[in-house]
Amino acid sequence: MKKRDQIRNISRDVLQTLGNVKTKLEHLAPTPLPDKASVIQVLDNLLEVIYPGYFGRKDVDSSNIEYHIGDLIDSIYARMTLEIYRSVRQQCDIATDRCEHCHQIAEEQAVELLRKLPELRVRLAEDVQAGYDGDPAAQSIDEVIFSYPATFAITIYRIAHELHLQNVPLLPRIMTEHAHSVTGIDIHPGATIGSAFFIDHGTGVVIGETTHIGNRVKLYQGVTLGALSFAMDEEGRMVRGKKRHPTIEDDVVIYAGATILGGDTTIGRGSVIGGNVWLTHSVPPSSSIQNR
Repeated sequence: MKKRDQIRNISRDVLQTLGNVKTKLEHLAPTPLPDKASVIQVLDNLLEVIYPGYFGRKDVDSSNIEYHIGDLIDSIYARMTLEIYRSVRQQCDIATDRCEHCHQIAEEQAVELLRKLPELRVRLAEDVQAGYDGDPAAQSIDEVIFSYPATFAITIYRIAHELHLQNVPLLPRIMTEHAHSVTGIDIHPGATIGSAFFIDHGTGVVIGETTHIGNRVKLYQGVTLGALSFAMDEEGRMVRGKKRHPTIEDDVVIYAGATILGGDTTIGRGSVIGGNVWLTHSVPPSSSIQNR
């Protein structure tokens, strides 16, 4: 058989699997899913707005900052509206090529996120300061913003978390998984994280969806804030929507490799959790837990 015929047969065999596998692996709809490259471009633009002069264009000063920020926000609005539209359109039952209702939702949600940028800058300034104050190796704020993976991951998380709170589908997870792929830090956009948060080194950190973290918390590399075994309903399906991940109260330090699991697990305020500790139960405030 000629190679061309072999290729045609392979194509035919692949097409025969469409709709015939247990879990659907194709998205065949009039409106495409969000474009990951475009979402990443939105994040790049947002980084420029949040940290002007650090990311993207470098020749930013008092003479052009107003134009620069305005131009970026216009671009973010246009891209974000399109990607939110593509996200919410998948859940819409209106059978038209273009849904005006979904487009209106997308415009409103994009504006809502942009409105939060001043507050996000204030919150992220506290995170950056916590990084500088919490790491004696840090030589400057510039270094913390430019080079620390935690700054990148926490910034993306805080943006994605706002979209999560706005109930925008798909985009928050695309954003945090992009940060995960770049930094090795995996923060679910549904996690709740207080102010002045810092992750030192960062590689291998996992923060689950229903984690609650207080203010001034510091984590080191390899920390897992995860879930115990998942509850199942009577039909054997995973129960979703319950708190599965721990609560970390204010001023806690968790050292490298520690694993803390379970929705009923609370680490009390001011506690220190040592490296490689495994915890599935709560500890009171000001505890010092060491691996023995």
